[in-house]
This record gives sequence, C-alpha cells and structure tokens, in this order.
Amino acid sequence: MTIRIETVAETASTNADMKARARDGAEEGLWLRAEKQSGGIGRLGRRWESPKGNLYCSTIVSCRHEYPAPSTLSFVTALAVHKAIGAHLSHKEIWLKWPNDILVSGLKICGILLERSGDAVIVGIGVNVAIAPEIDGRIVTSLHKEGSKSDLTAAAFLETLAQCFADMLDLWRVSGLEAILSAWQQRAHPLGTRLSTSGVNGERLDGEYAGLSDDGALRLRKPDGTLIEIHAGDVDVG
Repeated sequence: MTIRIETVAETASTNADMKARARDGAEEGLWLRAEKQSGGIGRLGRRWESPKGNLYCSTIVSCRHEYPAPSTLSFVTALAVHKAIGAHLSHKEIWLKWPNDILVSGLKICGILLERSGDAVIVGIGVNVAIAPEIDGRIVTSLHKEGSKSDLTAAAFLETLAQCFADMLDLWRVSGLEAILSAWQQRAHPLGTRLSTSGVNGERLDGEYAGLSDDGALRLRKPDGTLIEIHAGDVDVG
C-alpha cells in the first residue's frame, strides 16, 4: 500500500470530505488531515472539539467479503493509535478501552469514528497532540501533557500513525480477527477490572471485565456471576 497524506487548512469534517472522495474513486492509502475542523463529530453524534494543534484525519479502507466484519476496524484503528502513541511516549499507562477508546494516565486522548461508504469504510481519527480541550463533564489529556517531545506536531504524528495503521490493517486481513482481538486484549485493562456500561436505551450495568467474545463483543461478569455480552454502548472504568 502506498501511503499518501494530504493536508488542508480547515474543513467541516475530514470524514465527510473522504466520503466524497471515496465516491469519486479515491483509493486506499490516502489520508486527509485538516489543521482545524469546524464540524467534527465523535461516536453517537457527539461534538468533537477541534482546536488547531491536534490531529484530525480520515482514511479509506476497502472491504471485501473475505475480510473480517467492517465494524471490527474499530479494533484495528485503536491498535494503530496505541502503537503510534507508544512510539512518542515512554508512558507505561497507555490502555485500550472498549469499544475504541485510548486512555493515557486513565484519561481519553483519542476519538475514532467509522462510517460506511459503499464498499469502503471511512475511518476518522482525532488525537489530542498539543492541546487537551476543555470538555464538560470529562477530563482529557494530550501527548504534550503526557511527556512527548514539545515540538511533536500533528503532521509528524500522522506519519507514524499512517504506517502503524497499514501494519495493523495487514494483520487484520492476513491473520484475521482472532489475531487482532488477541493483540487488543493484551493492551486493554486487566481481566477483572470493574466496569460500568450504559447502553443506547440508557440501561446501566455494572460488573467485571471478562474479555471479548469471538466477534469483539464486551464480556461483562455481573455481581451475581452471570456472564453477558455487550455489543454497543459506552463503558466507564472503575
């Protein structure tokens, strides 16, 4: 795969732009980065703050029936971001949290959004490189705050990330979902970690992290010992 990175000064959403490019025949390996976004969104339609200095980018992934389910690209993306962050931080507390969060020192540092576009998936990634924006009800962090080199830029971080993503994408296609989920679980919070989940209907469930199912669902052991699988929702640790 040939990696190509294009940068624009500002756009509403790199995902929306990449969708248009996909319809026009854009090929895998293309990355679009915006120095600033005016209309970025995260999971469940949440607004994603986009101050200049952080990374806002999207890429395109071609999907075929012989590949794992397109939705599992969330694990591929999280692993790629984890690896890229590890290349710029000596920090030991870099964890993955289901379904697609990356935490450093227990704080969120990245947002991931997958959107289907025909036979492709648009993968949107936002990483706090220089700035940890103020968000109501949530404390986040940034690479600079966690000890990366002070001159690390979003553009430089994307160069690392794009190669990490290509490597993980290759693993996903060649070795399958089992290899991806195994790698993900090795970088996630330990088995037995206390979790609280909130589903789309607002139902709250508490329990202990019991790993992932074969298709990537979260396995939660409730206080009475019952083991259940969560396929969608938000998760809080502790």
